[in-house]
Amino acid sequence: MRLKNSLLCILLALSTAAHALESGPPPVLTPLQQQAQAAHLSAQFLTRFHYKPVKLDDALAEKILNRYVKSLDPEKFFFIQSDIDQFTAQAGKLDDAIYKEDLSIPFSIFNLYQQRIVDRLSYARELLKQGFDFSQKEDYAFLRDKEPWPKTEAESRDLWRKRVKNDWLRLKLAGKKDAAIRDTLSKRYENSLARAYKYKSDDVFQIFMNAYATSIEPHTDYLGTTAAADFDIAMKLSLVGIGAVLQERDEYTTIRELVPGGPAQLSGKIAVGDRIVGVAQGQGPMTEVVGMRIDDVVKLIRGAKDTVVKLDILPADAGPDAKHKLLSLVRNKISLEQQAAKKTILSVKSGDSTRKVGVITLPAFYEDFDARGKGDKNYRSASRDVAALLNELKKEKVDSVLVDLRNNGGGSLTEAVDLTGLFVGKGPIVQQRNARGEVNVEADDRSTPVWSGPLAVLINRGSASASEIFAAAIQDYGRGVIIGEGSFGKGTVQTMVNLDQLAHNDKPKFGELKMTIAQFFRINGGTTQLRGVTPDVSLPGFSDTENFGESSYDNALPWSEVKAADYAKLGDIKDLVPQLKIRHDARVEKDKDYQRFVEDVTEVNTLRKKRSISLNEADRRAEMTQQEARLQARAKDTANDAAKGKDADVVADADTKDDGLQANERSLSAELAAEKKAKSAKDVLLNEAAHILSDESDLQKNNPKLAAQPAAAAAAK
Repeated sequence: MRLKNSLLCILLALSTAAHALESGPPPVLTPLQQQAQAAHLSAQFLTRFHYKPVKLDDALAEKILNRYVKSLDPEKFFFIQSDIDQFTAQAGKLDDAIYKEDLSIPFSIFNLYQQRIVDRLSYARELLKQGFDFSQKEDYAFLRDKEPWPKTEAESRDLWRKRVKNDWLRLKLAGKKDAAIRDTLSKRYENSLARAYKYKSDDVFQIFMNAYATSIEPHTDYLGTTAAADFDIAMKLSLVGIGAVLQERDEYTTIRELVPGGPAQLSGKIAVGDRIVGVAQGQGPMTEVVGMRIDDVVKLIRGAKDTVVKLDILPADAGPDAKHKLLSLVRNKISLEQQAAKKTILSVKSGDSTRKVGVITLPAFYEDFDARGKGDKNYRSASRDVAALLNELKKEKVDSVLVDLRNNGGGSLTEAVDLTGLFVGKGPIVQQRNARGEVNVEADDRSTPVWSGPLAVLINRGSASASEIFAAAIQDYGRGVIIGEGSFGKGTVQTMVNLDQLAHNDKPKFGELKMTIAQFFRINGGTTQLRGVTPDVSLPGFSDTENFGESSYDNALPWSEVKAADYAKLGDIKDLVPQLKIRHDARVEKDKDYQRFVEDVTEVNTLRKKRSISLNEADRRAEMTQQEARLQARAKDTANDAAKGKDADVVADADTKDDGLQANERSLSAELAAEKKAKSAKDVLLNEAAHILSDESDLQKNNPKLAAQPAAAAAAK
């Protein structure tokens, strides 16, 4: 009976979703009173206490509305010009409406957006009933952020005709037959349509408030109660749950990964690919979750430590009529170790000798604020973890240490200071200037550094905020060589403002503001704002500097400077840089893997400039043949190197072809296998950074004056 009931619930859920696709408009969303109150309170706070307070008036209201519309439809696929004209006419009323706790304007815009989604995707599904003529000469502008809005419904429909035609052509070029193409695209558009019926008022409010906050300054954000909880989890690297990474696939909540040591993995009764169709609290009733938003399923699964959650599981690859599994799991604290600091050791040959380079990879500057505030002596933090790793590396007798901060977007300012202290000891690390113009120096009081040997820091465009504080301080002290791309350029400091605490709410309902309160400056007086940290030795990268980084924001704070702090340099890496560059250039000229990487970067940058693509099959096949020829030549070249005993990654042609599919349309096993292969691929930039650091060690060893500088400076303290 239980199995029949479960199957009935699944069929009902699926039929409900299908019915939604065939029925009329999506549900009309309306604001909650607490959201209007939170918007009013946020406006009062932002206009008074932000680092760059901006009055909420007609001028700001227009910016907010434009940013809100852009966040909904960035590529201009859904709205038409008459919609935009209608929105613009309301812009001048938005500021007064917020103060009057009236959110009808952003909600009416969103409701029209939902309807436009249904209209466009319903039309896309209709187009699948017919074929396309791929012999025609026409282009499709797939990057539309700089294009004008479609003027009419007819122009919008023609745009969608080209979009669907391109989707079809990609699958056709990948070898799919017409029936399979129709099936794939029909399911794709149906899934997109289903999501349009699942939006909630919280989603609208979150998007709108972010548009308001970021209209003031790029790094001011609004976090609803769910987003605030996720931010807290990211900072302390732990949560209470079952230890499973979930993914939505075809209306099912699917197990994508099991956290080692978590309740789900330890049970031995749940596997990757299994689908959760029901969730119950302890002995309570089972809630069917097929077709439910994944964030709502997560809320049901998470809970208090040592409480029981019951799951109804449909095994991986089983049909809907297969036997289910019922299991009870006791929730426990889950450590997110994949996001914690890690160490590896690379062996680098230098002439007749081999040097051991200790690599510390740090994804974020995390810190368990709550545990630290409560006086927990064992609270989790990035600097504590790195200190332990450094001590391990010293026992393993590494010659040098490379700190990899690529794509580390920052985190705790305190952790940036503490981490820097591990390498420079006692002294100023960063300066802060508040809204009143007062400058304070943040210093570390560690008597001696944990690591005083050769050091390098690897950064890229994704290294921001706390990463830039660390890299800049290491550079200003002359403590180590900075390698990679220029960093993001974020030179501002944010704090979390709990709106519920301000309003004395008993339960969380208003959310939080992540608000800019200060600007940070290097100890040399400059700032990383806009300019970022310039590496001593530059390496190529795939970053789109035009659209990614502080300089890409239209309202970023300007570069400025303050008086330099009182500090003593620990070394003079600048004297080494010319020689490091000479050795680097000579080495990479002979490094085929590095040259292939440069070739790929050039190819990506060329493709990035393309904003349209041909919808003519012959033209596309010619482009595909040219690309395949390049990849086959690459594969042959790397295979020859491998046959000669050289260390080279063989690029498989099949891995680089466009299959025309979106990520969740591939099998989970194929998706995970591709990720595993990508993770195990040779990291060309990391290897070259290790060689540069080895060169630094070699030059310091052969120059007693340079080698003595860090030790002498430390002794002087």
